Amino acid sequence: MTARTIAVVTAGLSQPSSTRLLADRLAEATRAALGPETTVEVIELREVAVDVTNNLLTGFPSPRLRKAIDTVTRADALIAVTPVFTASYSGLFKSFFDVLDKEALDGKPALLAATGGTERHSLVLDFALRPLFAYLRATPVATGVYAASSDWGSVAATGALQQRVERAAGELAALVSAAPEAVGEPEFASVPFEQLLSGGV
Repeated sequence: MTARTIAVVTAGLSQPSSTRLLADRLAEATRAALGPETTVEVIELREVAVDVTNNLLTGFPSPRLRKAIDTVTRADALIAVTPVFTASYSGLFKSFFDVLDKEALDGKPALLAATGGTERHSLVLDFALRPLFAYLRATPVATGVYAASSDWGSVAATGALQQRVERAAGELAALVSAAPEAVGEPEFASVPFEQLLSGGV
């Protein structure tokens, strides 16, 4: 079975944070669906916040930010989780994706998720996150996962959240499994110059 790499981008600011907790659950469920050979690489944006800002100002990533960017670019799939600020994704979350190359997420399977204090902000998945990743030409799975504070408060609520997590993770695993493996550049055979002149390529 092919080994896969999943990049997890989490924009929680506190430590510990419900955003990181949700990211870990999504990563664990995706890894379980894909198999134990799957590698999960987590990027805590709070750890590169200054680097992201400097990159926006100078246009040059630090080595630490370059490593995070390369992790996302080279991964087979992306799990992106943001806290909700002012009814949208956080500024740090958006800034990180602003510094990526415009083709970095082209066609990449993605699972979108968010955390917030109230269920009223669950529409952030469809009205903020999906348009952003559509612009980046990623391929989000159908199920987005939103976790409000109440989703962590009882066994029943946590169980319902876990069902959404496993459904979204299963969809991401299916997309990753169906994606063709990366292939190298095609090899071109050399053609004699005389043959090129005669048009007999």
